[in-house]
Amino acid sequence: MARLVALLLALLSGVAACGGDRPAVSAPSDAGQEIAHIHGLGVDPVDDSLVIATHTGLFSAPAGTTESRRVSDSRQDTMGFTVVGADEYLGSGHPDARENLPPLLGLIRSEDGGQKWDPISLLGEVDFHVLRAQGKRIYGVDSQSGHLFVSADGGDTWRRRKPPGALLDIAIDPDDPVRVVASGERGLLLSRDAGNSWRPLSDRVVGLLAWTDALTVVDGTGGVFTAQPGAGGFERIAQVDGQPAAFASHGQELLLALHDNTVVSSPDGGRSWETRLTAGVP
Repeated sequence: MARLVALLLALLSGVAACGGDRPAVSAPSDAGQEIAHIHGLGVDPVDDSLVIATHTGLFSAPAGTTESRRVSDSRQDTMGFTVVGADEYLGSGHPDARENLPPLLGLIRSEDGGQKWDPISLLGEVDFHVLRAQGKRIYGVDSQSGHLFVSADGGDTWRRRKPPGALLDIAIDPDDPVRVVASGERGLLLSRDAGNSWRPLSDRVVGLLAWTDALTVVDGTGGVFTAQPGAGGFERIAQVDGQPAAFASHGQELLLALHDNTVVSSPDGGRSWETRLTAGVP
């Protein structure tokens, strides 16, 4: 268990190092057209395109293709990222070096498919490296303090929680937005009250999380596990060839970014995987 946590922390700290506490230093170039360091994934319901948040900007891959295009000229380092509706995204991280903004973006929102971002709250205060949302309920893990931030009103106001140990990821029950599972240095933890209190769920599995009909965990070695929380232990169902960088779901589809910047997807709860996006530049 300790070895898996250490491996995941090392992987995620490698991603964090490209964002860190500083704004992203990047400028337009031909190399900037290719993906480097994937931080987040989502699917835009407008056209089912895959949206990829990276260290050097936002990219999109149309449904049915394995290649991506840059969404805009911005090289914003979007660390936390989630798609919340048609052309509507939430993010956090560090600004393009050409922008006159604080190095920590707090919570930002785009309502035009990532062309433009507007600050919502916590500008200059917080850098969410984990960002999950369902309806108006938003959960974010601040990379600076390690605290869990919880909003019930779309990010206008927040409550701050001190979780039991460092957190790697959060997943929200699709049927109950105050029921969440966290993955971290103490294994998997379950909260039924939006992070106010926690109880152990598993000390044998830790990794990145996605919640569809079942809870799915991908550990630092690419092992895929699934379980119904409260219905017993986790079953190992697959092995992905690569180290995980970001994990998300869209309906019943699972999306997993690897550290070589390939994205693979699974339509069957993680039992089988196919290439969704070919590798960019690591």
